[in-house]
This record gives sequence, structure tokens and C-alpha cells, in this order.
Amino acid sequence: MEIVIGDKLWSSWSMRPWLVLKRLGEPFIETLVRLRTEGTEAEIRAAGSPSGKVPILKDGGLVIWDSLAICEHLADRHPKAKLWPADPDRRSLAKAAAAEMHAGFASLRGECPMDLSLRHDVELSEATHADIRRIVALWNSLLGKFGGPFLVGEWSIADAFYTPVATRFRSYGVSLTDFGDQGAAGAYAQRLLETPEYLAWEKDALASV
Repeated sequence: MEIVIGDKLWSSWSMRPWLVLKRLGEPFIETLVRLRTEGTEAEIRAAGSPSGKVPILKDGGLVIWDSLAICEHLADRHPKAKLWPADPDRRSLAKAAAAEMHAGFASLRGECPMDLSLRHDVELSEATHADIRRIVALWNSLLGKFGGPFLVGEWSIADAFYTPVATRFRSYGVSLTDFGDQGAAGAYAQRLLETPEYLAWEKDALASV
């Protein structure tokens, strides 16, 4: 398998399926496209992306160009890895959480783009405050229901989807206690940033600075 990704400092969409691939423990080829250059678009097209965006996964003759679809493909191909929970209720809620991240939180994305080298406090809009409150409520609800340490118990694709969010909170000095957290959400965000998969990504990202 080959995954084509953007710069590890910035590409949150690339991070998500990359973390899942690392969790699998299967060998894969990583092809990096430099973002924010004059040649970025042409390089992505040359890499075989139908959408002109990264990430894409190449698995044999199959090319998949969406981060959630890539993760679903990996879960289907590697059921023993338990990338989604075996329990149907947990699996449904994990998928709902991942889908909400995949489609939502536009204000947080816009005001707080992922940058792993950044440590900077910013004034955020009410729309972004609303996004953060919703994320805190979602995390607390699932952690309370299933007892952690990750959203629905054991690590899943849902946690891969929220790892870039945890980096944003750190980068922009967001204190989750200001948004209704009693400590569980903040501790969960820290756990995401301590997984071996994330630390491997971060090491590569910061080496490029």
C-alpha cells in the first residue's frame, strides 16, 4: 500500500489515515507532497489524486481519495485490527463521532488550522467557541459512557479523527475547562498526543521545520 500525504506540520486530513495505517502495523509506502508551493497542485495530480487533494491511498489498482473512506477501507481489509469496535453500539457511536468531525466544525478549522510548530494564544469567535463546546460535550459524553481511555473504550478510527483537534487546542492555547470540561476531555486530548503513532508523526513533522 502507498499513502500520499501533505506536509506533516499542516495536513490534518493526511494525519488521520496515516495514524490508522501505523496502528495496523502493516508495511506501507509514504509519499510526501509539499503543500503551499507553486507546484503543489500539479504534484498532487501527478501522484494520482482524482480530487486534486491529499491524502490518497493506493492499494493494488485501487485509489481512494477521502480520509474517512481510506479508514473504512483499512477497517474492512483488516478486521482483526479492530479499527472500529466489535460491539455494534460502540461502533455506531464511534462512526457518528468520526463523521461529525469529518463534516463539521468549520469555524474551528478556519480559525485554527493545524500547525504542529505553533504555540500561540488567539482570540476566537463565538462560532469557534460553539465548536469547542460541542467537541467537549461529545468527548465527555462518550468517555463517561464507556469509561475511556479513548472515546469508546479502546483506540479506534474515531480517535484518529480527533487527534488533529487535540493538536489545535494545544497550538492555540485553548483551555477546555473554559468550555465546560471538568478534566476528562483535557486528559483525553493529552492521551491522543501521547500515542506512539502520533509521536512518530510529530517527530517527522518537527524535523522538517
